[in-house]
Amino acid sequence: MRTLIAEQLFDGEQIRRNIPLTIGDDGRIQSVGGEISVTAERLSGLLAPGLIDVQVNGGGGALFNNDPTVNALGKMSAAHARFGTTGFLPTLITDRVDVMRQAADAVSAAMRERVPGVIGVHFEGPHLSAPKKGTHEEKFIRPLTDDELAIYARDDLGIKVVTLAPENVSPDDIRKLVALNVKVCLGHSNADGATAAAALAAGATGFTHLYNAMSPLQSREPGMVGTALISDGAWCGLIADGHHVCAEAMSLALKAKPRGKIMLVTDAMSLVGSDATSFPLFDRVVTREGDRLTSTTGELAGSHLDMASAVRNISDWCGVELAEALRMASLYPAQFLGVQGGNIAAGAPADLILLDEKLQVVKTWIGGRVVYPH
Repeated sequence: MRTLIAEQLFDGEQIRRNIPLTIGDDGRIQSVGGEISVTAERLSGLLAPGLIDVQVNGGGGALFNNDPTVNALGKMSAAHARFGTTGFLPTLITDRVDVMRQAADAVSAAMRERVPGVIGVHFEGPHLSAPKKGTHEEKFIRPLTDDELAIYARDDLGIKVVTLAPENVSPDDIRKLVALNVKVCLGHSNADGATAAAALAAGATGFTHLYNAMSPLQSREPGMVGTALISDGAWCGLIADGHHVCAEAMSLALKAKPRGKIMLVTDAMSLVGSDATSFPLFDRVVTREGDRLTSTTGELAGSHLDMASAVRNISDWCGVELAEALRMASLYPAQFLGVQGGNIAAGAPADLILLDEKLQVVKTWIGGRVVYPH
């Protein structure tokens, strides 16, 4: 066992000062508080729960669609650990079924090999709406078939999330997915409010990147956006990068949704944690200008956002207090996924981050082991 003493410690509820934290050999927190050991490591800054990202397409130069392998997942893990992510769902956007199988095999192997931070998989598509496809490849958009169901039925993939358009997947099929322990999110959809509400009644529990690639709120039709905002039980992912959603729209969502139902996500592409400025995506090229990613066909193509930046942005732009911003990046995603996380307490995994006074990540632990800096 080893003991850390945090100058400041956010336990998931409040910020405390000069608190000892003991981590066991099993990678879990043994105790918080109590007597201070003379051999303890003192930490300057704020110790907080590790951040959990439900939507990570790539990082460290690797894009999961382009390289659905364990090696790519290792690169993604290392890249996002630099920015405080201790748990994430590698995300595969709409692609061929053979690529989906490769991605599933890679996630299964990564979890067996304990690649740090990999806790499941997010299939964003292929059962989407062509009018709201965004940067997804239209030729791969298709109905749900037994081929995809066989992948979603696997029990070696950790947490499974599928984003779909409810106008193209029936409530009965959503019930099938839920019965397979899939968490169904609604997104890339032109559905009306009634169709979205029926999908929620069938067991869907989330909305993928609120506002983006979904039918808007109108005066006589709530659309996907309005349904997401008025559905108190549904979680909504939010890309707080200033390009996908403006600060005012973020603030509106925060006012409309119950506390705990907005979670920060990155939708990060391969350039996070990389010095490169472009990458191929199907038959196009995505280019970074500043922190904006644009495809050669003109649309936004994922983001160059990391979770620590998302925390800073939602706090700075929307006036969210730091404790709540951290919960939006840790506790609330954990609650959506049904995993442990978002708190520092005895028995919890020692997935931790240390932030400096500017809320930059200084150190990251996953399972009690320092993964950044190496």
